[in-house]
Amino acid sequence: MVFTIPNQITLARIASVPLFMYFVLHGTQVTTILAIAIFVLAAASDAIDGYLARSLSQTTVFGKFADPIADKLLIAGALISFVQLGELAAWGVMVIIAREFLVTGLRILAIAEGRVIAASPLGKLKTVSHIGLVLTILATRTFAWGQSGQTAKGAFLYLAVALAIISAGEYFYRSRDLFR
Repeated sequence: MVFTIPNQITLARIASVPLFMYFVLHGTQVTTILAIAIFVLAAASDAIDGYLARSLSQTTVFGKFADPIADKLLIAGALISFVQLGELAAWGVMVIIAREFLVTGLRILAIAEGRVIAASPLGKLKTVSHIGLVLTILATRTFAWGQSGQTAKGAFLYLAVALAIISAGEYFYRSRDLFR
């Protein structure tokens, strides 16, 4: 059943991405604050829909597919917007997005072999670093952080890229038997 409460939350998260991007790219202080609110709600909804799906026994095949896609769309939409605005270098965003494609492909391969690759603690930490990167950039665009904002943005970018690479390596290492 697609129209469970958790799946509706996931679909709302997907639908929020273009609105979030519009507000980010519009670039006023008010629209950036609205973008922050949308992003925080969308990021929090990931935990909420998962909790509801488990507690209400409403886990579905659609939810297992759409939930990670919604997360990737939200982060990719933010990072691509930041490249357009000159806030991030394209190389870092490409590494992060490439990691998502590679790990998703690995999961599809595992499914074809009758296996499921569960999220790892490193993968979750990677997600937190990406959320931190997005929120730091939004905050530095809205509030006067000066040089400390640029330093924080750079630190979060390198942390997000490093965790993307390390967590991808972990997923591929744990699944190496799929390639034999």
